[in-house]
Amino acid sequence: MLLHLTMELAEGKQKFIESWGRLGSEWGVNRTMAQVHALLLIAPESLTTEEVMEQLNISRGNANMTLRDLINWGLVEKQHKPGERKEYFFAEKDIWTVARQVARERKKRELDPMLKVLNELSAVEGDQNDKEFAAFNKSITDIHKLARNSDKMMETMLKADESWFWGSILKIFK
Repeated sequence: MLLHLTMELAEGKQKFIESWGRLGSEWGVNRTMAQVHALLLIAPESLTTEEVMEQLNISRGNANMTLRDLINWGLVEKQHKPGERKEYFFAEKDIWTVARQVARERKKRELDPMLKVLNELSAVEGDQNDKEFAAFNKSITDIHKLARNSDKMMETMLKADESWFWGSILKIFK
């Protein structure tokens, strides 16, 4: 027998915001940053800093810093409404666009610096008969190959439209 659970919108919103926050922290993103992003994702209109503070029960400093970080990640835009002094914040709602932007930022912040280090480490010279050098060289070479392939895959994802990308992925698993 299927158990049908129902919940009110407010409870559903809260559950989504909390879950997105946990997911974000598992991906290495600040929990509050992920929660603010979640709130803006499900908001029908742009929100002010005060509305974000109130709905998430966070301080002004935390809200301002988090909104600035989300803007730097390219996930949130600052908007101004004619005749108003308040700033409004809006999150991109197209989840494919969001996923690509997160991938772009993670590539820039994590993969690109790692590739730079691996390129430098690939130039380390030594005697292949030396077990220590051989183990080092093999590990660096294998990791570098994986990182380059990951970079190529990431570039493909960033350039692809959603239907092509998922169609290509599904072909792999057939």
